[in-house]
Amino acid sequence: QAALDRKLNTNVAKNILFFLGDGMGLTTLTAARILKGQLENQPGEETVMTMDTFPNVGLAKTYSVDFQVADSAATATAYLCGVKTNLNIVGVNAAGRNGVCRTQKGNEVTSILKWAKDAGKSVGIVTTTRVQHATPAGSYAHSASRTWYSDADMPDSAKTDGCTDISFQLINNTDIDVIIGGGRKYMTPTGTKDPEYPTDYFSNGERKDGRDLIKEWQNLKTGKVAHYVWNKADFDAVDPETTDYLMALFEPGDLRYEEERDPSTDPSIIETTEKAIRILQKNPKGFFLLVEGGRIDQAHHAGRASMALHEAVAFDRAIAKGLELTEEHETLTVVMADHSQPLTFNGFPFRGNSILGKSPLWASDMLPYTTLMYGNGPGHKIVNGARPDIRNVDTNYIQQAAVPVDTTTHSGEDVAVLARGPMAHLFQGVNEQNYIAHAMGYAACVGADLRAVSASAALLGNFLSVLLAITVLM
Repeated sequence: QAALDRKLNTNVAKNILFFLGDGMGLTTLTAARILKGQLENQPGEETVMTMDTFPNVGLAKTYSVDFQVADSAATATAYLCGVKTNLNIVGVNAAGRNGVCRTQKGNEVTSILKWAKDAGKSVGIVTTTRVQHATPAGSYAHSASRTWYSDADMPDSAKTDGCTDISFQLINNTDIDVIIGGGRKYMTPTGTKDPEYPTDYFSNGERKDGRDLIKEWQNLKTGKVAHYVWNKADFDAVDPETTDYLMALFEPGDLRYEEERDPSTDPSIIETTEKAIRILQKNPKGFFLLVEGGRIDQAHHAGRASMALHEAVAFDRAIAKGLELTEEHETLTVVMADHSQPLTFNGFPFRGNSILGKSPLWASDMLPYTTLMYGNGPGHKIVNGARPDIRNVDTNYIQQAAVPVDTTTHSGEDVAVLARGPMAHLFQGVNEQNYIAHAMGYAACVGADLRAVSASAALLGNFLSVLLAITVLM
């Protein structure tokens, strides 16, 4: 009946909330749903995630121009910029070559974050990784290599050819109102001691050019209320109502996993999402916000299914917070993954069986196995020709994998796209991943396709004409 009662929302989207679960394939979604329920002392299978309530669901094809299985840079360029590209390249079309600076020039592509900013909206990025990582970088950077986080990561040839690092582009390409994540060490000169870990050499600043990009960012915001913070106390003290700009960098690199996070010193993705929305939503023209659950993917790469699922549950709670703070009639909310991970869900476990537990069925080698396993990964272990016996092992661990690799590869199946709000019905069916950027742009009337605003104006004109005719007759 809910489906029968559903009406299309054809409003122009004032706001866009875009939630990107990095590596959050369908198996991860299902397993996270079960974990969320089991954390609430329920069997888990029937649990409803916040994203499960979105009425419009489609699939996106994730391959890049040159590979069947893509990485986060090529996919970010697709769903943010509307153009598919090659592996390891961000914000540059497929004429670019990985690590070759000169192929970048003239082939840059802009993102929906920039389209929104150019339309007068406020814009922001929130991530659980470093803010220079592939997904957030796709919203503001143009780089022939996703790994050029600072100038120290670039070859001399790239600098000679005029390319700049991603951190430099973060503060110079687009005027981003809210920047929240990690990545302090890429912003400060070599040897600069980290304020949180002053004795840790690997947390020190890395820049060879001697620039302090945090101070440069602050100088660029002279005359505005702009806050730079690196700890939760200062973050909590930021008043969204009086803040124009916020840069919050909580770690030298990526943020801590949700399961390892200290709530007294590190804010959650729920808290960072809320702060960002409250700052951005003051703009009467609306906002665009990218929120990335980036460590879902990183936990999978390490073969740590438990960590990945806890990250996904926290990500879903951030989505709930986003819905709580916005109005559906004017806010398009999209949730999707950039690519999947080689996680399998198998073994005929009973209802309510721990999603991180073992299958009741044993394998033909007369040894048990876990419900969740990886096609490849660091959990591959064969000792004397046999798998490890895990009968007495706590399987909240690095899951077994069929093929030995130091870090899991991605997997290439389609990913889910879930949407609600204005024009959410556009996100149905099976589409190329680069379709997503164009659909979001159309819904909000930003970028090159402004037909929705023309249609809205035409409807308003027709309404006013009818109203005028009635007035004349009266």
